[in-house]
Amino acid sequence: MAETVNRLNELKRIKGEAYGGPNPKATEAQHAKGKLTARERIELLLDPGSFQEVEQLRRHRATGFGLEAKRPYTDGVITGWGKVEGRTVFVYAHDFRIFGGALGEAHATKIHKIMDMAITAGAPLVSLNDGAGARIQEGVSALAGYGGIFQRNTRASGVIPQISVMLGPCAGGAAYSPALTDFVFMVRETSQMFITGPDVVKAVTGEEITQNGLGGADVHAETSGVAHFAYADEETCLAEVRYLLSMLPQNNRELPPVVQSVDPADRSGHALLDLVPADGNRSYDMRKVVEEIVDEGDFMEIHAAWATNVICALARLNGQVVGIVANQPASMAGVLDINASEKAARFVQFCDSFNIPLVTLVDVPGFLPGVDQEHEGIIRRGAKLLYAYCNATVPRVSLILRKAYGGAYIVMDSRSIGADIALAWPTNEIAVMGAEGAANVVFRREISTATDPEAMRQQKIKEYKNELVHPYYAAERGLIDDVIDPRNTRQVLGRAVAMLAAKSTDLPSRKHGNPPQ
Repeated sequence: MAETVNRLNELKRIKGEAYGGPNPKATEAQHAKGKLTARERIELLLDPGSFQEVEQLRRHRATGFGLEAKRPYTDGVITGWGKVEGRTVFVYAHDFRIFGGALGEAHATKIHKIMDMAITAGAPLVSLNDGAGARIQEGVSALAGYGGIFQRNTRASGVIPQISVMLGPCAGGAAYSPALTDFVFMVRETSQMFITGPDVVKAVTGEEITQNGLGGADVHAETSGVAHFAYADEETCLAEVRYLLSMLPQNNRELPPVVQSVDPADRSGHALLDLVPADGNRSYDMRKVVEEIVDEGDFMEIHAAWATNVICALARLNGQVVGIVANQPASMAGVLDINASEKAARFVQFCDSFNIPLVTLVDVPGFLPGVDQEHEGIIRRGAKLLYAYCNATVPRVSLILRKAYGGAYIVMDSRSIGADIALAWPTNEIAVMGAEGAANVVFRREISTATDPEAMRQQKIKEYKNELVHPYYAAERGLIDDVIDPRNTRQVLGRAVAMLAAKSTDLPSRKHGNPPQ
């Protein structure tokens, strides 16, 4: 009995040392930077009391450069699983207080194990990143650890949701793991991501720039598109991670969680009549349209600050999670360009991977013209969105609000590329191009030889609109299932998504496709 008590006291001491971290000064230094500790972050992310740690007592076996004298428990990363709103979530969190969160062999092995567990259990994986990259003292062993993480990120892709939360520095090869995951969250001022830091940039190119200027949260949320979300503080950031998880299935074999909606399914959208001008030359905010349609006006926009001419969002429609892709007339008139195409393509692929129905709201005047766009690959990069939609087997409902011109109309989940239900408002204009441009091309000779060219041009524009651009032309040819009253949009979309809930589609047998790059 006495021996057992001694062993239990020893266990308590060791676990207390592992739980508390290296020393109070290290914790104070972390807080002084405006950052939480790894355990504080896990407590915010997971339901209270639900965290089960794995390999808390792991220590490295490396020698040289003084490492043999410094062997803290956890080896600088905390791994385990817990609950978010009652559902299992796996997590690993770098502890910057230990080796600056740098990755060594033991550290990497812990991460490999928890990633394997997440894949096997079929539950989401959240990484809380705050590390200084590879542990230099361990050399190539540390680098190989990253290779194992990348390999598992790829194997888990499309199988379980993967979320990277950047809460500190992430430099060099370490940045590629977040890039392989489904969503990247960042915190302003305290988190950065870059392949080569400011010092290297200055040495090679002569350019001087700060860490935040090079790879801060706003840079990646607005310019590079690496980050999907950016927040002012860790508490808000982690609360939003919980919210995102609440809308995602556990894995690709499950449907997203359904909740009981208090928003009436047949609620009329009278406001839509005023929100969307019938005049195609007038702008409006598509976010207001989305708010009017979805449950309680609540949605989570993905990449809100990047490629703002297209909106990608997760929302609920009668309690069912849906992915919304919508052109944004308030930004660049809603045209599709390289960034918008890539942003929407990745979102469509994510929704298709995790059984989330797609609702596409169309008001697109075309692809963005320009030498830069052509030279930078709008053809192959715009084709990514086309490929994503054509390859998607989830329920797909599209609604044309106003403009739907040219190839951009086809790409935005038209009936011809596989939309299950194609709808339109009576203000829709579906055509190869706008009436003005079409008249200039088709009736060029008549206009140029007319006594009054401008009067002739206006006459031909009117003729073209009456013949080919009226709201019912596509419906008469079966390219639109129904032209609906805008006020009934929520009700009609909800019914369509519910009807398609049991949709099943078989793709040709293949190892994988070869999407445009």
